[in-house]
Amino acid sequence: MINLRKYNPEDWDAIANIHDRARLDELRVSVGVEAFLSLAVSFENEGLFEGEVWVACDNETVVGFVAFADDEVTWLYVSPDYYRQGIGKKLLRQAIARCGQTVSTSVLSGNDAALHLYLSEGFKIMETKTGKLNGNESFPATGHILELVKVARQDEILD
Repeated sequence: MINLRKYNPEDWDAIANIHDRARLDELRVSVGVEAFLSLAVSFENEGLFEGEVWVACDNETVVGFVAFADDEVTWLYVSPDYYRQGIGKKLLRQAIARCGQTVSTSVLSGNDAALHLYLSEGFKIMETKTGKLNGNESFPATGHILELVKVARQDEILD
């Protein structure tokens, strides 16, 4: 059973391993693995801990993580050993629930699995931009800027 909890420093090795393995998969279908930077190199400049970080655990094993700040989902990675088991969706829903009315994120062009996840949860592509890869600016990249506007529940409207 997959459970979510807030990140704690003892999770570092697990999320670093998850990021590094999954990031290579992400880059393989987008800008190329030559652009890879490990989490140990990139986390500070890319603001991993500027907001909240949550992890998904299979029993005691960390199998994914999500980070979000200022109503933006900034990181979402699942261990390749756990792809396509609903863990990314569970992490994304946790982030959405804890963000404000409008939630944003970005997805590299070519990362169809991530794009499908966000679109399936109600995000819309607002813009597609080409520029420098966030975190490794020596590489060009194209990405989609996505946004989700939460719909208020009927009981919230009546209050």
